Amino acid sequence: MKETVVVGMSGGVDSAVAAYLLKQEGYHVIALFMRNWDSTINGEDYVNNDIICPQERDYNDALEVCKKLDIPLHRVDFIKEYWDYVFKYFLDELEKGRTPNPDMLCNKYIKFDLFKKEAIKLGAKYIATGHYARLENGRLLRAKDLNKDQTYFLADVTPDELKDVLFPIGNLLKSEVRKIALENSLVVAQKKDSTGICFIGERNFQKFIQNYLKENPGDIINVATKEVIGRHKGLMNYTIGQRKNVGISGNTERHFVCGKDVKNNILYVTIGDEEYLHSDACLIENVNFISATHPTFCTAKFRYRGNDYPVELEYLENNEILVKYPSKAKSVTPGQACVLYLGEECLGCGFIKEVYKNGEKLWYL
Repeated sequence: MKETVVVGMSGGVDSAVAAYLLKQEGYHVIALFMRNWDSTINGEDYVNNDIICPQERDYNDALEVCKKLDIPLHRVDFIKEYWDYVFKYFLDELEKGRTPNPDMLCNKYIKFDLFKKEAIKLGAKYIATGHYARLENGRLLRAKDLNKDQTYFLADVTPDELKDVLFPIGNLLKSEVRKIALENSLVVAQKKDSTGICFIGERNFQKFIQNYLKENPGDIINVATKEVIGRHKGLMNYTIGQRKNVGISGNTERHFVCGKDVKNNILYVTIGDEEYLHSDACLIENVNFISATHPTFCTAKFRYRGNDYPVELEYLENNEILVKYPSKAKSVTPGQACVLYLGEECLGCGFIKEVYKNGEKLWYL
């Protein structure tokens, strides 16, 4: 038998098939279920169908899979740590008018740090997850299934944290993963993929956030004319590029959120003219490089489902990089990650601090 590998078992099909494949390869497989969020707070419960991440249901699914595969399942609570390292950051960024990405911090501080330490206590030589990504000689590579590729969310994990990590399904398509689960009668074979941020899921974002941040209504202003055209419900409820549920009554023209002024509590909207959403450069901070390669030219993603843009990198002091993209990109947003790629390799990332066009910082962002 090969070495011990501890699999992060989420109760979904991807981690279940990851565990199955590792056992087929002869590893001594142990499963570990993480509980990162207390779903009993704020009146939440495990019965309502509108809650997308009920941990007990997921745990029971993980338990059924482990019984089928004949592997042990351990359970660990990281609720306090998740609150301290991920959720507080999420709220702080919202208060600053930025758009945070808590999934990236969950990977960095929970799944590839605390989880890894817990796995070592269980005798792990390796840890494994159901992420769609590949690792080859320390290089983080895009998954075979580009539609499911999750390297964007792994880009802030350090090279040390990626040591002794396995991604068993990185060379499979999602359809192949489900086929393996069906062929082996795994109870999660046709389970719906979770969507959104786990602690929010598919519930109403604004209602959820009201439990933690006080609403602060203010003016919606047409960025071109400077006219007040409506009232917003609090800047934390809106993202750059948002088109629906903005709060402009009676206006049938195509309109988008294009900026926020936190100091004056203003939400800026562009009506009919999408040029206000475009930029050609951004400043990124807190840069993390997974790769030893630090190129001048590469490509970048500014959001998970976004396009790859050819970029030029200008390395600055204080671990900052000026990212230039002459072809222009839409809705580049402070607080989100700019993830860098060289072909299929994910180089790392930084977090967007400022956004520019024609050499000037966008005043409405």
